[in-house]
Amino acid sequence: MSSRPWTWLGTIGASALATAAWAQTATEEVAAKTSEANWFDHFVVSGGAIAYAIVGLSFVAVALMVEHFITIRRKTIVAPQSAEQLRAFIERKKYIDAIQYSADDPTMLSYVVNAGLLEAANGYAAMQRAMEAALEERSSRLFRKIEYLSIIGNVSPMIGLFGTVYAMILMFGSIGERGRIPEADVVAAQISIALVATFWGLLVAVPSLAAFGWFRNRIDVLAAECAISCDRLMTVFRPGAAHAPSAPAGAAPRREPALAPATAPVQA
Repeated sequence: MSSRPWTWLGTIGASALATAAWAQTATEEVAAKTSEANWFDHFVVSGGAIAYAIVGLSFVAVALMVEHFITIRRKTIVAPQSAEQLRAFIERKKYIDAIQYSADDPTMLSYVVNAGLLEAANGYAAMQRAMEAALEERSSRLFRKIEYLSIIGNVSPMIGLFGTVYAMILMFGSIGERGRIPEADVVAAQISIALVATFWGLLVAVPSLAAFGWFRNRIDVLAAECAISCDRLMTVFRPGAAHAPSAPAGAAPRREPALAPATAPVQA
């Protein structure tokens, strides 16, 4: 009988500790949710339409990067299997098959070789000019394609700066209407909100410009590889080469310079 009060006290104490632990956990969860909601409100909602616009640009930039990673690679520009197939056709003098294969193959290598083969009747010099024009046309198309990343990278900070300046104008206008400077915490909160737009602008601009530079260099490298591969494939048509097809009557055989790789346009 004497031990029953201590048992009750122990049970009550354990229940109190469990209740306190549960209350602390619930409080921490509520605080975390509140902090998360405050973060979203501060960095997205408070930024207004300008912040939403820049966030939208970020999704566009990510989509462009993914698409460029898929399409601007060696497999789609200088595919080894395409080069081997074209080499086999040309070495066996199956030029019609080479023309048909290169016309159906979507790689830049096949596109350039096809342009050269279609000019074979006009001599090697005409083939060189056709391949150089085709290489430049395809390279320029790729450069124009990645230019959107450069536009997003240069425009995003300007949009963010515009949002910041606009918010600062509203804040100082409000101070002028009240005729007094608010408390320091109020001013700090308003300035923090005003800088949200610039934050998003820089956050979008930095990876966009970095990706643009990487893709531009990648196109330069792959275009140079394409030029070298095409020159090697078409060496058999060079006047004076072994097993070269007979030149048209009256044509003076001469050695032409190799294909020059395309270079990136100068950025402003």
